[in-house]
Amino acid sequence: MQQAVEKADVLIEALRWIRQFRGKVTVIKLGGSVLQDARAMTHLLLDILFMETVGMQPVVVHGGGAAISRAMEKAGLQPKFVQGRRYTDEPTLAIVEQILAGELAPQLAREIQDLGGSAAPLSVRTKNVLLGRKAGLTGPNGETIDLGLVGEVTRVDHDAIAELCRRGVVPIIPSLCVSEEDGTKLNVNADLAAMAVAVAMQAEKLVFLSDVNGVRANKDDPNSLIDSLTVPQARELIRSGAIQTGMLPKVEACLDTLAKGVNKIHIIDGRLRHSLLLEVYTTKGVGTAISRNGIVNPA
Repeated sequence: MQQAVEKADVLIEALRWIRQFRGKVTVIKLGGSVLQDARAMTHLLLDILFMETVGMQPVVVHGGGAAISRAMEKAGLQPKFVQGRRYTDEPTLAIVEQILAGELAPQLAREIQDLGGSAAPLSVRTKNVLLGRKAGLTGPNGETIDLGLVGEVTRVDHDAIAELCRRGVVPIIPSLCVSEEDGTKLNVNADLAAMAVAVAMQAEKLVFLSDVNGVRANKDDPNSLIDSLTVPQARELIRSGAIQTGMLPKVEACLDTLAKGVNKIHIIDGRLRHSLLLEVYTTKGVGTAISRNGIVNPA
């Protein structure tokens, strides 16, 4: 009986957040080692199905770097990275398209359907919703560094995504775009693609599922997790050097995304069982939430 009461208490705690976020879009970025962990993915997809069932509108954006690198190795191609970004020539792009649009997006949709939900891939092989332009990097002397067939998203087909959400279908969007100039397919950084989708949809939340538990006061200490930050607090952590290395560009990009209208961004460890539900539907959460409105509120 005590266990039953405790379960009821959890549901009552979740009720506040369920009502608050009903009918609102949450963009969920999948990638990294999380995509390689079948058990973690099952729990995350169940979380996404729960969110849709209680009235939220989840939109999934995904990469697949590890699977792409394995496929390139099998094909005898050597991956090349420039400042952490994958250089993409035509043979590489063919593999990127096959892995992301041909395999992972349909697979994620099928798995959600197998769990009792409804999902559909929106990709360059079905209905493309990401349009863009070729992108490069800026070198130390201001020069442009070519990345090959790599792009940045300039426009998102809001209506196509919103229509699926209205029908109770979870959109699955791989990180590829089509050039608005000449129709060329381009490889896109999955974090940046998710941010572009979140801004276009004016999402309530953008959730990054990774293999770290969030922003830490000490980057090497998982127990120093900071569960909630306002934008000024995040900027101060950047200024002081507490946020550094791989987390620094992610948080800076998050702040830029918040400034464009997204209300809250969460960074959580996707390997934790039901981390998505725990972050969204409990008061404390399990990762770091960065708020646009200046109010500290992890949910």
